[in-house]
Amino acid sequence: MKIEIKKTKKPIEYEKAIEFLEQRIDKIHKNKEKELIWILNHPSIYTAGTSYKENEILDKSINLFKTNRGGKITYHGPGQLICYLAIDLNKRKKDIRKFINIIENSIIKTLRDYKINAHADRKNIGIWIKQRKKMKKVAAIGIRIKKWIAYHGFSININTDINKFKKIIPCGINNCALTNLHLIKKQSYKDLSKKLIKNLINNLKI
Repeated sequence: MKIEIKKTKKPIEYEKAIEFLEQRIDKIHKNKEKELIWILNHPSIYTAGTSYKENEILDKSINLFKTNRGGKITYHGPGQLICYLAIDLNKRKKDIRKFINIIENSIIKTLRDYKINAHADRKNIGIWIKQRKKMKKVAAIGIRIKKWIAYHGFSININTDINKFKKIIPCGINNCALTNLHLIKKQSYKDLSKKLIKNLINNLKI
């Protein structure tokens, strides 16, 4: 089966998106649906993965959704590109680290097209950029595996309000510096999702 590409312009509530993904992976497992790459965005929300700790919430008034993805706590909201995946690792190598590498390499290659040098960090999963002599995180990755189908995905800060991350300890990393693409380099990123999808498909080929 080919991978379905889905793009949603209108913001989707986080809970509804995850419900859709859960239903999709069950159908993929039964060979009733195609694998999926879904580009979307969310209204403002903080999400906590399975390994988050309460002390990582600095502002207790935030709107927090506890989800079943891996990882810690992060923020989603306007100005952010979300990419959700539903990819059958039964058809590929059953290697979670390799799958995360595919995501990392796809993002890095995409940003290279915009003359932005980014890299992955084996210790702190995500995509990082050196800005003013300091490493700053521009993309977060959170994956869950069910029946060897990988889902959830990643987010890239395009012109996200970085101040939103001050209410949490992002990804459980103390003194984690965040940035967005517009702060790194002011230019048009309107074709970012198109380039990203192309790189993901190439890297996910069986």
